[in-house]
Amino acid sequence: MPSPSLARRSSDYRTFEFPPDRSGFTAALPGRHNAGMRKARLAGLLVGGLICGLIWGLVAAAPTLAVEITQEGLTFSDEGGGFVLKSVTGRGSLDDPYVVTEEVTGPRKAILIVRGLRRVGNRIGTHHIAAVAITKIVVNRSTEAWQSYQMELREIETRHSPYEDGLSFGQNTLVAGAFTTSSFPDLLRYDEPQDTLGFSGSVVQPGEGAQFSFLVTDMSPVERIYIFQEPLQPVSELPPVPGVQLGALPHRTGNDGR
Repeated sequence: MPSPSLARRSSDYRTFEFPPDRSGFTAALPGRHNAGMRKARLAGLLVGGLICGLIWGLVAAAPTLAVEITQEGLTFSDEGGGFVLKSVTGRGSLDDPYVVTEEVTGPRKAILIVRGLRRVGNRIGTHHIAAVAITKIVVNRSTEAWQSYQMELREIETRHSPYEDGLSFGQNTLVAGAFTTSSFPDLLRYDEPQDTLGFSGSVVQPGEGAQFSFLVTDMSPVERIYIFQEPLQPVSELPPVPGVQLGALPHRTGNDGR
């Protein structure tokens, strides 16, 4: 029979070898602890990679910020796309027109958005409620030569300007005929069923520029108008465009002054 002292020591040894966890938790074995840490670290790396990829994707997909310039009460913006607005000077009068400098980057429509025509009022001395003179300097930053250039006015982006809306390139005014000029020698004016100026008779190579001067008048001005611009390559290189007029229609006269 073992002595009491030996039994006590044996009992103490067993208690020391398997001590109860006073915190109430079971301690993890070293191997299991390391495996858990590795899994957590791997999960963190995967989540971090996904977040970085998402951020880079959003940055790459974000549109280029539009340029907006306010000059003498009128705001010009290239948010419509197709070109980069570089500068605006002047005040919109006949002797000090707004001079808008642009770099057109694509082969198709570039849309200049103009805001504040009603607030600016009439600066050219005609009978219209709102009227301004504009000179555009357009640099060809595309890869194609331009053999003509077309501009169209609209109050609604998706619809041609009808006769009744009062918006035009100074239709039926003598001053429009004298002021509307361009570095392209030939001009065709389309008053109906849309307000369009067509310039031709010259070639603008990539890197070169062209200049256009014209009036914008409105008898019932709205907050925002659109100037659609379309540089055109030789006709043989272009597909037919439905609804494009081949010549100017006779001017209609009305009491709205267009």
